[in-house]
Amino acid sequence: MTGVPRTKTSLKVVPLNRETLQDRVYRRVCDLILDGEIAPGQLVTIQSLADACEVSHMPVREALKRLTAANALTVVSGRSIGIPPLNRASLMDLRNVRVEVEAIAAVWACRNITDAELGDLGAVYDRLTAANATGDARAFLRANHNFHFTLYRAARSETLLTIIEKLWLQISPYFNLLRGSGNYIVSNTHHQAIVDALNARDEKCVADAVRADIDDAYLVLLDLVSP
Repeated sequence: MTGVPRTKTSLKVVPLNRETLQDRVYRRVCDLILDGEIAPGQLVTIQSLADACEVSHMPVREALKRLTAANALTVVSGRSIGIPPLNRASLMDLRNVRVEVEAIAAVWACRNITDAELGDLGAVYDRLTAANATGDARAFLRANHNFHFTLYRAARSETLLTIIEKLWLQISPYFNLLRGSGNYIVSNTHHQAIVDALNARDEKCVADAVRADIDDAYLVLLDLVSP
């Protein structure tokens, strides 16, 4: 507008929410998968996820688009979603990548973990032991997720952590199938070895314990998934 004098004005400061609603819903659904709350063969509706997150259908649909693209969830029928089927070839591929990537994260964690983080890891290990003693599979799976990601966050690499989470989104629901095989008890011996190796700052032992944990679960699942 020609001729109109320009003056500076102050605008009201409105704090920006760094995390959108879609991101919060995505994070919540990821945690449900990683904690073993959605098992293979279970159907979950968009409505039930919306109710669990206390949101409308729209942010749930956006989160599901991201998770189906990552092969963490699949549309089964209509508005129902579930865990994608896993065959032996895919299981082996996940195993081969995990033993390399997660071992690297464990070694880096061994170099960088703080005493406070070691204390947190020990407390989670105690929860794993208690869950084993009571036969509480859901509590074990939640604590297992917490244990491993407390370890991997100590590697101080967001890039590595993102890669590992994408792998876990595909494999962790199948940890439900390990119930009754005795693997949870075996797995906890590896968790104890991880804690001991970290306290000793023994990089080789912590990497070996992580690989052994992955391999023992893999060998059980090999007979439980489709050819």
